[in-house]
Amino acid sequence: MNVRKRYTLCLIAVLNCLFSLAQKNVIDEVVWVVGDEAILRSDVEKRRLEFGSQIKGNPYCVIPEQLAIQKLFLHQAVIDSIDVSDADINQYVENDLNDKIMAAGSKEKLEEYMKLPMVQIREELFDMYKNELTAMRMREQLTSDVKVTPAEVRRYFKDMPEDSLPLIPTQVEVQILVLEPRIPQAEIDRIKGMLRDYAERVNNGTTSFSSLARLYSEDPGSARQGGELPYMGKTELDPAFANVAFSLTDTKKVSKVVQSEFGYHIIQLIDKRGDKMKCRHILKRPEVAQADIDSALVVLDSITADIVAGKISFEDAVRYASDDKDTRNNRGILSNKNMETNETSTRFEMSELSALSSELARTVDALEEGEISKPFTMINSKGKTVCAIARLKNRTLTHRASITEDFQVMKDIVRNKKGEEVIRNWIKEKQKSTYIRINPDWRDCDFQYEGWIK
Repeated sequence: MNVRKRYTLCLIAVLNCLFSLAQKNVIDEVVWVVGDEAILRSDVEKRRLEFGSQIKGNPYCVIPEQLAIQKLFLHQAVIDSIDVSDADINQYVENDLNDKIMAAGSKEKLEEYMKLPMVQIREELFDMYKNELTAMRMREQLTSDVKVTPAEVRRYFKDMPEDSLPLIPTQVEVQILVLEPRIPQAEIDRIKGMLRDYAERVNNGTTSFSSLARLYSEDPGSARQGGELPYMGKTELDPAFANVAFSLTDTKKVSKVVQSEFGYHIIQLIDKRGDKMKCRHILKRPEVAQADIDSALVVLDSITADIVAGKISFEDAVRYASDDKDTRNNRGILSNKNMETNETSTRFEMSELSALSSELARTVDALEEGEISKPFTMINSKGKTVCAIARLKNRTLTHRASITEDFQVMKDIVRNKKGEEVIRNWIKEKQKSTYIRINPDWRDCDFQYEGWIK
């Protein structure tokens, strides 16, 4: 018997044991096993409470199947070395967390409602979004070769009745002018001093970098891993961070303090492999005082007054005053990148704008076309508190799709149909080659995919 087969038989024996033990556990139980990953009743209950109103069908059938499919994607993502940056994950975490805090009324009330400290709430959200985004990237890779011609689009919609054509949700084009509140030099010095102290403690052997990262780093994703980041190329990192990280040669020494778009860091080299490197870091962000936020809001008030009075255009104000480099050279217009097709648009559905910033979405939703908002605060994609004004450039109301006006949307629909077929066939094949076991009490379901029960 070869080693692989012996390992598989041992694994199955362990999982069978887990199932037996789970039956006696009134608090939690293993309800599915996919490969060597277990799905717990508590996993299903969390999803049911979070997304119950959005689930079509029996949640005790739909949710575990969704989790099982995700585990298939995650396993393949490890094989194919697909990874998601902490910056991408944190953007979703911060927006979700801000929405939850606003709904609860305060951080303290959210902690009380969820019966968890804020650190643990953030960690659970990070894990959830990391899995979801990694699975999404895996799907993108599996469907990356799917192509659609204009003829296929026209043929697909040719004989479709008008009332069956896709309903295009309301979309908006938004311009934004961003100011970062001034951070006093004393606060910057305080943060740098803390980081230098951490570096000295590591360099003299008093403590480990990993321990300090877990305790003090403000990057929730890497902090739990002792500050450790995955292997990354230079272009995948913030330029200032990358320049320092790639200059390191001694794995026992800590870098000088480096400023990036995310805050201030110290870095420790772990390993270099070709044009990629692996490192640890500790991130600290200066605290933004309310007085400095108020000062930025006053400046934005003045800019808004000048724009309304016709002294300067919104576009010129962005070019001269905005601190957001992503929109400053684009007349303040926000860009919406489709992660599946890698195509960029200036149109946002309100749900997409909310994913970018819930506060921005709420502000824009209340505006008329051409109207400029009052100054407001938001958390940007780098996790920083910023102040902004927004202008609603255009709003296209909900309507039935047409080839002339919405060709790209209709093309995406056809492409998604072809992509779904690719994914469906892939899942069917993975079901055949993956160990799957479902608790007998959880099998009486009309699953989307038939191959779960063998």
